[in-house]
Amino acid sequence: MILAEVGDFSRFDSPDKVLAYAGLSPSIYQSGQLNNCYAHMEKRGSRYLRFAIYNATKYVCIWDPIFAAYLAKKRAEGKHYNVALSHAAKKLVRLIYAMEKSRLHYQPVTIA
Repeated sequence: MILAEVGDFSRFDSPDKVLAYAGLSPSIYQSGQLNNCYAHMEKRGSRYLRFAIYNATKYVCIWDPIFAAYLAKKRAEGKHYNVALSHAAKKLVRLIYAMEKSRLHYQPVTIA
């Protein structure tokens, strides 16, 4: 579903642009002297891509020990589960982007 929604990854210069296309990038609202301390996820992009990345991230964090450790680290920092999952989603998008650009398969690293 991710590949179907994104199409050709060469359209994007960076994984951050894929995140923005999915609507997973944080938005900042500031007015005058007001500094917003809580950035919300902007939901402007493809809702199907956002759904696919979010659900894929949940299962990757269960099955892959690297992602599970990353999610646990973010939770230990005091982040809410959904915020920590959005950080893991960004990591997953960077991984998918790198795999598509290099045309290599994913080789999981075992944690000793």
